[in-house]
Amino acid sequence: MQQAGDVKELTAGLIRIGTFSSVATHWLPSIIREFQKDYPNIEYEFLLGDYREIEAWIREGQVDCGFLCLPVRPDLDTIFLERDDFLAILPATHPLAQEERIFLDALCKEPFLMLEKDKNAEITDFFRREGLSPNVRFTTWDDYAILSIAESGLGVSLLPRLILKRIPYQVAARETVPSFHRDIVLALRDRLAVRRFLEYLPHR
Repeated sequence: MQQAGDVKELTAGLIRIGTFSSVATHWLPSIIREFQKDYPNIEYEFLLGDYREIEAWIREGQVDCGFLCLPVRPDLDTIFLERDDFLAILPATHPLAQEERIFLDALCKEPFLMLEKDKNAEITDFFRREGLSPNVRFTTWDDYAILSIAESGLGVSLLPRLILKRIPYQVAARETVPSFHRDIVLALRDRLAVRRFLEYLPHR
């Protein structure tokens, strides 16, 4: 019943969205606010997970669409949204915070706070491609835990630029040499509510 009805008017339904924390925090509220102005009776269900979990939810039909980072499985349809650079995160008083750009080998000499979960190891893979090994002292999939620990002066990290918007933590964020980024995409199943929802994604 949620998918039935006049294709010209979307009057009811449920959109289930798989997402990771930075998108849920910084993109979805404004997108949904605009979407609700035209479609006030649509309901939303957010499932927060890592990239592999979100991929599985899309394939298994647990969500209608999901935010992911490339690469993804070739059997998923994706729409590119944004290139999101990773930045070096430092305690505000750290000597390296005086630099405009931070060389990765300099980060390897500091206690490192690793953003990683299970096989989602994009930062580890990046260091490996550069032939470097960070001195990992703390590992978590919680961006904000890393920011809090870095603010306390207990280590440095690499985090996506998106998660750094409107944060309360007193940390320094600097570009790295070489640079490192992730490509954020949306993967979806073909449903009317989802197709209309896509129209409200900001142009990037």
